[in-house]
Amino acid sequence: GTNGKGSVSNMLASVLAACGYKTGLYTSPHILDFRERMRVVTGFGPEAETPCYEMISKQDVWDFVHQWKDTFDHLDMSFFEITTLMALNWFATQEVDYVVLETGLGGRLDSTNIVTPILSVVTNIGLDHCDMLGDTLPEIAFEKAGIIKPCVPVVIGESHPETDSVFERKVLYTNLPEPAFMGSRSAIMSLLTFADKMVPTLWDEHDAILNDMDLRGSYQSKNLRTVLAALEVLGARPDRASLVRDAIVHTAARTGFRGRWDILSTSPMTICDTAHNAHGLERVAEQLAKVECNNLYCVMGFCEDKDIKSILALMPKKAHYIFTRADSRRAATTETLAALATELELDFECCDSVKAAVEVAKGKMGAND
Repeated sequence: GTNGKGSVSNMLASVLAACGYKTGLYTSPHILDFRERMRVVTGFGPEAETPCYEMISKQDVWDFVHQWKDTFDHLDMSFFEITTLMALNWFATQEVDYVVLETGLGGRLDSTNIVTPILSVVTNIGLDHCDMLGDTLPEIAFEKAGIIKPCVPVVIGESHPETDSVFERKVLYTNLPEPAFMGSRSAIMSLLTFADKMVPTLWDEHDAILNDMDLRGSYQSKNLRTVLAALEVLGARPDRASLVRDAIVHTAARTGFRGRWDILSTSPMTICDTAHNAHGLERVAEQLAKVECNNLYCVMGFCEDKDIKSILALMPKKAHYIFTRADSRRAATTETLAALATELELDFECCDSVKAAVEVAKGKMGAND
């Protein structure tokens, strides 16, 4: 999906591990350490919030790259392709029971798509990476639908009038030649589940679960429903409902997942969120608008391929913006951000580094900011 893949993947891995399965978890991007992309999540200790995951070791990373470097160069493989191979190889050596794979860009041509899964999940469809995936929701949905395989059930997190038919056609055409269905359209379409059109187990408790979750973004409501629908399709047992609930509530603590309405400190109140497109930041902006404070300071930076003007237009007008540039070749310059902010009449300043921008914000903040 466009957004929510990381949250859904981590919640599913937390549940599988709580049920006693050794679970491989592959996500991207990383925040502090490349090895965050590959984790093995296992059963939990006596404390509800005890983290129980292992990242791939630095030695394993080195050994894999050293062993296969000539092949990577010969095949001109991308960073993500190499990383995916590394993850699958490591999960095999760890003898995991299940693997939760988050796709990279798109899905149809994604390197994770070499795997035939037991379940495919598409969280939602929004406009992002339009230069590579298409300029319309149906075009992007077509790329995401590429992970759908014959005889494999698929859960769509959010239905949409412009994209539902794309998924319906993909499921139908992918399974028409399959003798298992004997040409029965109804049997084929039973593989397709729209999470927001069903009431999965535990959904009647969703308000209480969301209130208790350590993934605190208001947008997690849709991700939660997607996860519960996926578990239902996988055949989760009703007698494990309390175990499932507990695993979802403590997802971030148990899997080490960060950056989703992540409260870094309360004095001063500092929140970090990795939303990076209009589709995702719209929900962050809505939640920000509900926070009661005297002054709001927003430290922001972007990749240059994002529709930055559309994103900034969503953000609160009554805020002071501190624009910065990450140490990345893909990062938009502060000059670019300043020009757009001026056009939108935002109150702003620019800093050369993320660290400097955060320090400037902290220096300006009062007790109720």
